[in-house]
Amino acid sequence: MKIEARTLKALAGLRHAFFTRLGGVSEGIYASLNAGVGSGDAPTAVAENRARMAEALGVAADRFLTCHQIHSPTVIVAEEPWPADARPHADAIVTRTKGLAIGASTADCTPVLFADMDAGVIGAAHAGWRGALAGVTDQTVAAMQRLGASVPRITAAIGPTIRQPNYEVGPELVAQFVDDDAGNARFFTPSRRAAHAMFDLPGYIAARLAAAGIVHIEDVGLCTYADPEHFYSFRRATHRGEADYGRHVNAIALE
Repeated sequence: MKIEARTLKALAGLRHAFFTRLGGVSEGIYASLNAGVGSGDAPTAVAENRARMAEALGVAADRFLTCHQIHSPTVIVAEEPWPADARPHADAIVTRTKGLAIGASTADCTPVLFADMDAGVIGAAHAGWRGALAGVTDQTVAAMQRLGASVPRITAAIGPTIRQPNYEVGPELVAQFVDDDAGNARFFTPSRRAAHAMFDLPGYIAARLAAAGIVHIEDVGLCTYADPEHFYSFRRATHRGEADYGRHVNAIALE
């Protein structure tokens, strides 16, 4: 049902999970632990799945929080639960409130969970290529600092995401990254298709984290596209011609 990062698991007073697609009640293309409130899945099934995830993290269902994600660098501070039908538009959440599980929803994009346990500050970021390039991880670190976190103390864990062997992109995307920083060319390798490339999104994110001063970075190394038994994948669903796809939640909470 869940995967844990070794570095985060070692921190006392913290719970976290990169949830897989296993252990829920959804059926068909959504089987089984679909957390996507924006999917076409039955709302009752999604609610039950999210309640199971909340229970796994030791919080009530209404304290299991995710945003309406917009592929942005926007970060919100969570101090109390928000209504399920009034999720803020953002792509990262930080908090120092105990008993709140904050999460990032993904289905190929990269989830990053953060913790500074000395300060009692945690974060969760959703980093697709747009948000990653715009600096969502940088903004998450900055928001944690404003709550008292120290950058050298922060542990960051990169969760299951689409990996370079399965992530072909077009020349326009390559150009955006290289125009931003010529050094970003190292995250692209040639594709079999002319002018296309294979993109190392988690590698790019890890480099952004390191450039922001994060010393403790772990990547769980799992590919959502390559493992249909355990993970949903937007790109795999598209290649298969499926009408929709499930969504994961990757979450963290202070006990």
